[in-house]
Amino acid sequence: MESSDGRIRVLVFASGDAKGGGFGFQELVEFSRTNPPVLNAQIVGVISNHPDGGVHRRADALHIPFEYWPGPFDATGYRVFVEKYRADYVMCSGWLKFVRGLDPSKTVNIHPGPLPQFGGPGLYGHYVHEAVMSAYHRGEITQTAVTMHFVDDIAFDHGPVFFQMPVLIRPDDDAVILAKRVNEKERAWQSHILNLVLHRHIYLSHGQVFYKSDTPMRLFY
Repeated sequence: MESSDGRIRVLVFASGDAKGGGFGFQELVEFSRTNPPVLNAQIVGVISNHPDGGVHRRADALHIPFEYWPGPFDATGYRVFVEKYRADYVMCSGWLKFVRGLDPSKTVNIHPGPLPQFGGPGLYGHYVHEAVMSAYHRGEITQTAVTMHFVDDIAFDHGPVFFQMPVLIRPDDDAVILAKRVNEKERAWQSHILNLVLHRHIYLSHGQVFYKSDTPMRLFY
């Protein structure tokens, strides 16, 4: 279903926290409003598990419908929101709850580290960067990544990966410095790559990721 102006409808799930966050959600909205739009879609709403946190404040400032969802985070709840907002796609942008019951081909997540190595329960936000830096100091890795994937309900951070942007780790990095650089890459790429998914330059079929032959992002994967 398209919006009244003909654009694809996207519902965002973004946790943020009680004091801040929501930057990824904000930039999705802003990139949908550039001329021409980087994200050629309409952000129809945002759901957060914090009632008055950063996501709510940013939603109000951007005039995007906001809903607080305290749970339970079950398949029925997710489907109710998707149906209510008549969403064509769901974007999980800093959403820290397990996703259940949605169509994986229409549900996308962005993760601040390489998957599957640095994903799963408890590995989110700064915990990812701390784990990455520990592996770096053990000599196991030389880089991290921004990852985007289709979301299934088998496990946390699970589902076919379709985009990874490598980020080299520098000798003087720590988890805080690395997080800042990775977050910059997340916000820079999120809208552009999501746009490719929405317009089926990247798509999931029978559990396998496909790229249209003219999709430039194949060069980065």
